[in-house]
Parts: sequence; C-alpha cells; structure tokens
Amino acid sequence: MSVKYIPVQWNNNKYIYDAVMLLGVGLFLYVFLYAAPGLLSHERPINPQVHNARAFGACAFVMLSVILCIGPLARLDPRFLPLLYNRRHFGVMTVFVAITHAGYIIDWYFAFSSSNKYEALLFANTSYGQLAGFPFEIFGIFALFTLIVLAATSHDFWMKFLSPPVWKRIHYLIYPAYLSVVAHVSFGILQDQQNHTFTVIFIGGAAAVGVLHLMAALHERRVDQAIKADAVDWVPVCDVAQMREGFARIKLLANGERVAVYLNEGKLSAISNACAHQNGPLGEGRIINCLVTCPWHGFQYDVTSGRSPAPFTEMVPTYNLKTDGAMVLLDPRANPPGTFVEPVPAPGREAKL
Repeated sequence: MSVKYIPVQWNNNKYIYDAVMLLGVGLFLYVFLYAAPGLLSHERPINPQVHNARAFGACAFVMLSVILCIGPLARLDPRFLPLLYNRRHFGVMTVFVAITHAGYIIDWYFAFSSSNKYEALLFANTSYGQLAGFPFEIFGIFALFTLIVLAATSHDFWMKFLSPPVWKRIHYLIYPAYLSVVAHVSFGILQDQQNHTFTVIFIGGAAAVGVLHLMAALHERRVDQAIKADAVDWVPVCDVAQMREGFARIKLLANGERVAVYLNEGKLSAISNACAHQNGPLGEGRIINCLVTCPWHGFQYDVTSGRSPAPFTEMVPTYNLKTDGAMVLLDPRANPPGTFVEPVPAPGREAKL
C-alpha cells in the first residue's frame, strides 16, 4: 500500500517466489544447454554463441507463456492466487532473459556487418513482401521494447501517477507483445529445425495461453449471468441466511459494476468489489477486525467506509443497504469513495455477545 514508494518491498513470500523463479530459469537453461543440447537440432551446425541465444530465447518464451497463464488460472481456481501476488517480479525477470537473448543475437549475427550492428539488425533483411525469409527480427524487436516498457512501468509509482485504468490499458500491451513473440518464433527458429521437441513446447505453450483465457472468459460470463440484476431503485442481493459471517456476496449491477456485500459481526456493509490498486476482487477477501484484505496484493479496506487503515490513503466507493424481512436490498447508486455508511443489522444473524 502506498504512503511512500520503495523500489522493492521484500518479504518472505517474495524471497521464496523469486528464489523458485530463479531456480526454474537456471534449470531450464541447464537442460537446454547441457542436459539436452540436441533439443534444437539444425540443418547446419551452430556455435555456442547461437546456442546460448536460442536457450535464452526459448526460456523467455516459456516464461512469458507462464505469466499469461497465471491470470486466467487464478480466475478459474483461487488456489493459484499466490502465483499472482508477485507476477510483476516474473515479468521483470523475463525482460532480463529476453535482453540476454537479443544481446547474443546482435553480437553474433550482426557484429561483423560493415555498418553499425543495430542498424544492420533493422536493415539487413527487408524482404517484407514474402513469407519465406520474412524478416522475423522485427517481431522480436517490437516484443522486446514492449516488454521493457511494461517492466519499467510495473512499479506502484507509475500506477498511481498514470491512474489504475490507464496503467491497466498500457499493460494490456502484453498481449500484442506475446503475439509478436509467437510470430517471431514461427517465422524464425521453427523454419530451421528438424527436431520437433521445441515445436511441441512452443505450440503447447501458445495453446495453453489461448485455451486458459477462453475458459476464464466463459467462467466470468457464467458468473455474470448468474448474478445479473435488474435496474431498479433497490436491487435484491440475497437472503440473509445465505450469507456467511466474515465473507461477501457479490452483486452485479445493471451498469456492470460489482458490489461486495459483507456480513460482519451480525451487520451488513457494502463496498465496491474492485480494489483501488489493480481492481482486485475484494469480495473474495475475508474480514478481520472490520478490514477486508484484497486477495491479489494484500491492500486492506474498512468495509463500513471503504478506506484503507491509516497511514494508507486508498479508498473505494461504499453502498447503502436495507433489509426487507430476510432479504438484503442494495441501493445501486455508489457513495463517493471513503464515505462511511452505518452497518445495517442482519435479521436473525445478530452477533453473540
């Protein structure tokens, strides 16, 4: 949470996360370079410089595929949420691996050009009008620069400076970047190999990303249909008996907004379901001491006011509630972020003293 900005706020979970990630990168490179050097067999022998370049390139592709699988997996099954917490570390590490790949390529294929090696990278092949021999390097250049921009703006400072909606839209560039990587590999290395092991890894990784995103979209659509509400002054949420102490019921409003309605110590409160940090699902968090914790990154909010506990300053909108018998009713007009709303007693669910 953001009172001041520290480059990296380490904790035990982040140490473990990053250690596992670094171990995975090292293991992948070891297998690629030493344990299975024939993973990519080529028509022509390759030297260590090129082999290293392809090992780091393959590693970057696998890492990027895993990153893009984490989001939909977390939506489909909350048990994958721990992988989401420090995904930005994963992205930054992927950029370093991709830069290493580009460095090997530039320092070998273009270092002996009569012109500047970076100019040679851009102009050595300009056969854009044909598929065979298409200058696939341009896809890799676009993807690399996009990933560098995303890594450079991954810190919370940029999210606060740009605002979460703008920051989120910028980071959607990860998808065109991934498609560029797929094109880079398809027009590049896949045209020059006889061993299809890497082809299987490549197609499997890209297919996993596509299928998981499709499954997550269908899952979200089913949830939206299940909780879709009519546009009336007060909208029904659920029967009080359906609520669980310390947890929320999610209500989808006609305008598309989601509201988290909580039962806390026998009383009802409602706040926006979208965390002010990265729009994380607050309704999936549990209340402790009147504070709900966002399951994505740990931001906390008082469910009666939508405010983060001091000294933090984040706020989300609150909503008014009332009951009609055992039915919980919600006013769909949001209060300004941080507005206190007196909790409403839940009939039959009064807290035991």
